[in-house]
Amino acid sequence: MNDVTGESVSPEPGRRKVRRRLSDEEIAAQRRKRRRVQIGCGVGALVVVGFIGWLGYEGLQAKSNLEKAQDFATQAKDALLAGDTDKARVAAGDADRYAQDAQSSVDSVPWRIAGAVPFLGSPFDSTRQMTTIVSGLTEQVLLPAVDAGSAVSPDQLILDGARINLAALRDAAPVLETTSAAISDLDEQAQNVDSTWLGLIDDARVDLQEQVSELSGLLNNTSLAAQIAPAMLGADGPRSYFIGFQTNAEARGTGGLLGGFGVVRADNGAVAVDELSSRDFTDDYRPIDLGPEFAQAYGHSSPTTRAVNSNVSPHFPHAARIWQSLWEQESGQRVDGAIATDPVALSYVLEVVGPVTMPNGETISADNVVEMTESTAYTRFADDNRARKDYLQAVARQVVLKMTGAVSKPRQLLEALGRAASEGRLALWSSYEDEQAVLSTTKLGHVVPDDTAPYAGVVVNNLGGNKLDYYLQREISYSAGSCEDETRASTVTVRLTNALPPGDYTDYVAGMFDNPRGEPFGTNLSDVGLIATQGAKLKKVTVNGVSAFSFTGKERGHPMFNVQVPIPQGQTVEIVYEMTEPSAAGAPRVPVQPLIDTPAVSVDVPECRAE
Repeated sequence: MNDVTGESVSPEPGRRKVRRRLSDEEIAAQRRKRRRVQIGCGVGALVVVGFIGWLGYEGLQAKSNLEKAQDFATQAKDALLAGDTDKARVAAGDADRYAQDAQSSVDSVPWRIAGAVPFLGSPFDSTRQMTTIVSGLTEQVLLPAVDAGSAVSPDQLILDGARINLAALRDAAPVLETTSAAISDLDEQAQNVDSTWLGLIDDARVDLQEQVSELSGLLNNTSLAAQIAPAMLGADGPRSYFIGFQTNAEARGTGGLLGGFGVVRADNGAVAVDELSSRDFTDDYRPIDLGPEFAQAYGHSSPTTRAVNSNVSPHFPHAARIWQSLWEQESGQRVDGAIATDPVALSYVLEVVGPVTMPNGETISADNVVEMTESTAYTRFADDNRARKDYLQAVARQVVLKMTGAVSKPRQLLEALGRAASEGRLALWSSYEDEQAVLSTTKLGHVVPDDTAPYAGVVVNNLGGNKLDYYLQREISYSAGSCEDETRASTVTVRLTNALPPGDYTDYVAGMFDNPRGEPFGTNLSDVGLIATQGAKLKKVTVNGVSAFSFTGKERGHPMFNVQVPIPQGQTVEIVYEMTEPSAAGAPRVPVQPLIDTPAVSVDVPECRAE
């Protein structure tokens, strides 16, 4: 067709069909239509360009303000820890201002439209989530936390380097409770921020998660301290605590054999050593009742009357109550609670307070305290058990005296104690129910939980009466099937290696107290218990691929399966527990018994959701 004439040409050669000619008005109308389409396309292009420009501007503004808000938030946190409340208040205010500006940008129309685009919009959506969290962090946490003042600052919390400011802790308790709840909620939101394909935004996401998690730990711990520390440290009257020093070279449920012990007293925030001793509990003590499950699982070793077996259960409150009972029968004094620690924890403390000097001039430092107390001492005092115990007690005395004296680095000391608690190397129990209820929710409580969430606690108890657990190396894996059915198959694999190097060792170190099987010298004999998920049933247990017999018991409602295995010098033993367990809701947990090594732990257990 000819656009000008409107004529139509016939497809047949030689023939021509003529249509009517378009009028001038019709031609003009067509031209106007084409012009409107061109103008529409131009306007559309301008809108797209404008949208992209607006989005780019808002993006730059959001990025700049978010970075400034996070930087000031960090300054506020550091100032709080340093006790500079004026600087913290100013920095928190600046952080809040920039966070609100960033929030305005990400709440804009173009940002929300861009964030809704599948895949391509993920950086915008993630940035909006992060900005909301930072805004909440400044408004709900940092600004109120300034009011807590010295309670958040270790440097101001410890008066004269030796006494806890209990009044400041109590005064700050309400605001700490509020900010603790807020930061916990924000921490959960931060951990759930979606990852994105844009590396710059994803790096910022990871940084924010770490920042919020660190602040959450700080405020939660401080809030818990404000709840229970004043009373426990003698604000309402003196308190006393049995402190047990555990020797990890001979494994027990809570860590190691009770090697030495003492009593510390707290009065109005000041802590002092009342007595440290290495004497043996050898009298005929009265037992205490810790329930039928405990009696069935551990009663054969007389744990409530024999100090050497007092902590075979990994549930620290059991050991603490036994220590309280033994000490009361031994001395006539009833302590208000109990503490457990070990040489590894002491090494963390010595990193902060510095080395100690023994009466003979020997220096004990963070670098050598574990080896000296868990290995060297058994060679040096091979034929004099009393001298060895006195030496170990003297080391503990010097460290505790230095730690409870004037402290020049309060923040670093609290961090060292926090590290020890997180590894189960510092445990605390209170005989006051309200205080213990709080402790049981923390790492300090060192409790076996009584809930139904997936659980695999591997517990080693030394049966040889030697010190070969100093050389024990562990690997633990826990796997389970999907959550589709009410139950699922699960497997816990434990690999134990006796890494005792070649050499000459005393019977006390590498022999065996009772060796009915005639195992070679240097063999470690262990009772290996698995505390499984509540409701789990054992299908089979194998040792090095061969079916083995297991003892069955219970710990706090959890089934417990125990096998006894010899571990020859330089060899590895593999124990595999095959089970059927409920597809219970909750995150899987694999607690690590605090021995010398840091075991390799792997978990492949899908997290089931509550219906």
